[in-house]
Amino acid sequence: MVDHLAYTEINSQRIATVETCFGAAGQPLSLPGRVLVGEGILTKECRKKPKPRVFFLFSDILVYGTIVITKVKYSCQHIIPLEDVTTEKLPDSGDMKNRWMLKTSKKSFVVCAASYTEREEWINHIKECSSRLLAKTGRRPSTKHAAPWIPDKATDICMRCTKTKFTTLTRRHHCRNCGFVVCHDCSQNRFVIPSLSSKPLRVCTLCHRKLMADKIAEDDKRRADEIQRQTPQYEPSSDEDSDEDKNDEIISSEDFYSSSWSAFHA
Repeated sequence: MVDHLAYTEINSQRIATVETCFGAAGQPLSLPGRVLVGEGILTKECRKKPKPRVFFLFSDILVYGTIVITKVKYSCQHIIPLEDVTTEKLPDSGDMKNRWMLKTSKKSFVVCAASYTEREEWINHIKECSSRLLAKTGRRPSTKHAAPWIPDKATDICMRCTKTKFTTLTRRHHCRNCGFVVCHDCSQNRFVIPSLSSKPLRVCTLCHRKLMADKIAEDDKRRADEIQRQTPQYEPSSDEDSDEDKNDEIISSEDFYSSSWSAFHA
């Protein structure tokens, strides 16, 4: 689908134009063999409210950013490796039509396309580019994804204790593990989630208990495996083997019975 565009002058110019729009604050996007497959504007469901974002699909990465001036200036560049991307179609919700989710190990979020056809094109092209990339690298599709944050307006009360009501003074917080909207009292714990950050992140009480239990179980298994590796294996001597053979002869001579105890192009 895109191989014929690699190393062509028009492809290089298109990528250079995208780099220019992000300016010095953006990361370089030109890379040998990389192809700009398509671009477009999608509505991203953010924490406070839905916002338009410009998206660029390359043969190996997905790039998006905030629109300052369309086709002139973009900011807040985000780059997602396609090996880490999976998609999921979602039902319409209120005014948000043609919804679908972009899921990655570090961040997952919901976007909306302008039409059903546009949504299908985005999803199909992402899947095709991702499949080609995984085939080249020999990697398997990602199975662990970050939970999407539930928008603030989705609830007026804490989604854990279901008692605390959010007001101007009572802030909303998000659990980094499940994405639920929770109050301060229900999110006082911190936990290191390696796939998201090397620093402890805010998690709700329920997730903290589960994460702690999983960590304890993992530590116990690791210790048991280490003890097993360090314990010398017992091997009987030849004399003992002879004794066992004799016992086998005795048993076999008796009357004994036992029971065996987961394109568009711009």
